[in-house]
Amino acid sequence: MKQIKHSLLRTFCIAMTAAVFFTSLWIRPMTAFAQVDYMAEHENNKTLPVQSNEIPGWPTGPSIGAKSAILMDAKSGTILYSKNIDEKNYPASTTKILTTLIAIEHSNLDDMVTFSSSAVNIDYRSSNMGMDAGQSITMEQCLYGILVHSANEVANAVAEHVAGSIDEFVNMMNKRAAELGCTNSHFVTTNGLHDENHYTTARDLALIGRAFFANETLCKMSSTATYHIDPTPTQPDVIDCYTHNKITNGTYPYEYLVGSKTGYTDDARQTLVSCAEKDGMKLICVVMREETPDQFLDTITLFDYGFDNFHMANVAENETKYNISTSSFLEIKTDIYGDSNPILTIDPQANLILPNTVDFQNLESSLTYLDQKGDEIATISYSYEGILLGSASLIMSPQTEHSYDFSSDTKAPQEASEHVIFLNVGKIFIVLISVLILLLAAIFLTAFFRDYNFSDRFKRSSWGGSRPRSKMFRKSTRRRRTRRSNVPKHKNRDFFDDIHFR
Repeated sequence: MKQIKHSLLRTFCIAMTAAVFFTSLWIRPMTAFAQVDYMAEHENNKTLPVQSNEIPGWPTGPSIGAKSAILMDAKSGTILYSKNIDEKNYPASTTKILTTLIAIEHSNLDDMVTFSSSAVNIDYRSSNMGMDAGQSITMEQCLYGILVHSANEVANAVAEHVAGSIDEFVNMMNKRAAELGCTNSHFVTTNGLHDENHYTTARDLALIGRAFFANETLCKMSSTATYHIDPTPTQPDVIDCYTHNKITNGTYPYEYLVGSKTGYTDDARQTLVSCAEKDGMKLICVVMREETPDQFLDTITLFDYGFDNFHMANVAENETKYNISTSSFLEIKTDIYGDSNPILTIDPQANLILPNTVDFQNLESSLTYLDQKGDEIATISYSYEGILLGSASLIMSPQTEHSYDFSSDTKAPQEASEHVIFLNVGKIFIVLISVLILLLAAIFLTAFFRDYNFSDRFKRSSWGGSRPRSKMFRKSTRRRRTRRSNVPKHKNRDFFDDIHFR
């Protein structure tokens, strides 16, 4: 009986070994085939059209292996590079930039986050920090755990702390995404674990990234390679967090990096959202459906493309069409107070991201008048070939009292914006005063010449002509004048005149 049992056991072991062996032989080719398939897709992605390269005069962007990619200016939202940016893809763990953004907006870093059994109920093979139900750590430690270690159970715990439940937090995610301008996204999980209904686009991820990388704390956390958590009474373990991000950990270093977040699932492939800043220009890069390590290499390539082919242009220093000048008292597009402090100015801090191949004066611009709120009167928007490059505000000068109401319910047509006329009141006043003075002088002189009688003076001065008078003549004239002075005043003046001339 024992022999039979040993024989059966031996047979079973041999059968199992054979099964494992042949299964491995079958799986290996399938795995190799799948890998070749992904690499073939990756190579094919390099041949896909880059939409930004179709813009006339635009700097030619690189061909990369990502199926979808975008390079966006963080401040203005100007898109410098676009490749299938509205195609829906799975974001994987890049979802967590939205999760942590909402968390930091609705909590304090010293909040204690307690882990529930539902929060830690995840696939143990997925990225996690080993937290157990009932343990607690601070919100700051949670955010580091999410952004450095990409811990999935921590994202769930943060969601429950902020919103009360994961479902309610997901509703907050979709609402916040819509507020940021996302139009092709739908979020189902807090951590990006695969779900067919959990998707987004490169454009939408970049828009979320604009808000994420505007937060200095999140930038610091997402650029951290390692993070250490000491044991506490509410959490008994030593936890060391390590990033999988090879830009952050120095494998593929990039000196201008601000922050970055990776993502990967079998269905999403490699995804990466990053931010870099150089010479005041802050760019956001998103690559989706990539293969390693090209998600890092292509990101660096796109950042270099942006910094090498675009520059910041100050609007006030380059604008001539809407120049606020004081050169004449009535001039199209001048300020209204002339040599006094100007009432309107272009925001001196306004900048555009301008391609090196495009001159500022070749940009298209439009003026939009605003209901006056504060100092901003109107907005000048600039574009090139339909691509919005940025805008600048026309503002009231700080030293000018708001004596005029520039608000209007009727929006001025864009094409008429070049014909806006501002009156130089100071110079007009001077001219009017000068005209008034000249008019009064003319009236006075006219009245003077009309009423003044020159006839008597002419008679008295013309009788003697211009001949020189002799000494004897002057004595005779004095004697006659003496006799005339003795004539009674009641006598006729003409009679004495007759005697005088005899």
